[in-house]
Amino acid sequence: MTIIRFYYICRIVDKKEFRDQMTSTQRSALIITLLTAFLNPLLISGVNIALPAIEKEFNLNAVSLSWIVTSYLLSSAVFLLPIGKFADIRGQKAVFRGGIIIFTLATAMCGFAPDGLMLILFRVIQGLGASMTLTTGAPILVSVFPPAERGKVLGLNVAVVYLGLSLGPFIGGILTQSFGWRTIFLFCVPLEIVALVLAFFKLKTTVKESVSGRMDHTGAILYSTGLISLVYGSSHLNKSFGWPLLISGMVLLIFFIRRCKTSENPIFEIALFTRNRIFAFSNVAALINYSATFSLVFLMSLFLQKIKGLTPQQAGTILVAQPLMMSILSPFAGKLSDTIEPRMLVTAGMVISSTGLFLLAFITPQTSIFNIVAILVYMGIGFGIFSSPNMNTIMSAVEKKQLGIASGTAATMRVVGQMTSMMIVTLVFSLYFSGTPIQEADNELFIKSIRLLFAISGLICLAGVYFSGNRGNLRNKLV
Repeated sequence: MTIIRFYYICRIVDKKEFRDQMTSTQRSALIITLLTAFLNPLLISGVNIALPAIEKEFNLNAVSLSWIVTSYLLSSAVFLLPIGKFADIRGQKAVFRGGIIIFTLATAMCGFAPDGLMLILFRVIQGLGASMTLTTGAPILVSVFPPAERGKVLGLNVAVVYLGLSLGPFIGGILTQSFGWRTIFLFCVPLEIVALVLAFFKLKTTVKESVSGRMDHTGAILYSTGLISLVYGSSHLNKSFGWPLLISGMVLLIFFIRRCKTSENPIFEIALFTRNRIFAFSNVAALINYSATFSLVFLMSLFLQKIKGLTPQQAGTILVAQPLMMSILSPFAGKLSDTIEPRMLVTAGMVISSTGLFLLAFITPQTSIFNIVAILVYMGIGFGIFSSPNMNTIMSAVEKKQLGIASGTAATMRVVGQMTSMMIVTLVFSLYFSGTPIQEADNELFIKSIRLLFAISGLICLAGVYFSGNRGNLRNKLV
């Protein structure tokens, strides 16, 4: 299946009419951004498979082990908005190149980490590099392709992200079992070096290399400190410092919003949300979608292994059904959003996602594997229809000088949504299990907890239908 998915995307890029229509600048930008977009999710999902091996080698407790994943996501979220503003000031290409350098070096250091603490530190640095490429990748694509083709190339970008997510567990599992977990990082280094060489010698953009403006350092500090406090506090609510830290994070983020309203050069332009309904509602829809759906694979992986008694390899094979559909549909949905109103596609995708989550809220130990796969395929269709048109809307709703901010905002919504999704899971599990390991928990109680989580996620996603359907028409804005 993974070979089929890779072949499918290669066929899209290799179509003669697609190649002939592209200039050398467009072709180079597409290849480089697709490669970097593929490697980030590949590492995220691949490392998840390797966590037990890392835990054993470094003798980590559960909290320390979770931070190997959380540190990367949190670092990415913390830097996305400031980097987006910085890229608009200094130039997208320069920041993109710097991001590849940092990401490559940090990935190599992860492969040689001497202990768990250093691995977490290297993952923080890796998250910084990832934020620099994630923020600038979409603006580079938008800058070199005309508006009529944006949906198509952004759809391809989303498709390779899903491809990386689905290939990660397979590649990570093989490398971890055969050569050790460190080879997951070392496997990616040569590919990152290829992207780095191409970025320095082949990458050209039509975005102005810099624009007037200055970085609001006070706002950046308020944002970063507030987000770190919020996430770290929410993950330690059972400790004395948890709630104070959580509340402090909220207060700092409120001050950050006020700072953005008064600063001459804010890192986040509130006006984009207060005066640009299409941009605002599209970002809120993305935040809701990721908050509702990111924990799906995590929960279904536990269900298939704990309740159905499947091996990790068997469970991973079943879970491929969802990203497979996402990889197939994203390019088509993106291309379709160039010709019809994206709002219609995004709303349909959100409705499908919501109903799929509600179907999973009725899951039982007797639910057949066939039905589970059918629901995962159904939800994969929803995700595929939603993501590309929504990203196309976000990037098309702003001026060229704001592309970095727009891309950084969209990426921030994704990462914050992912962390919110896992935070909800953590809260429900702590309520049901009181610290008991999942594998030792009562099966009936476990089923109740995940059914509640799917119902909550369905309701969250249902709220996203409103923002998807009421954002306004992008075609009217572009006329």
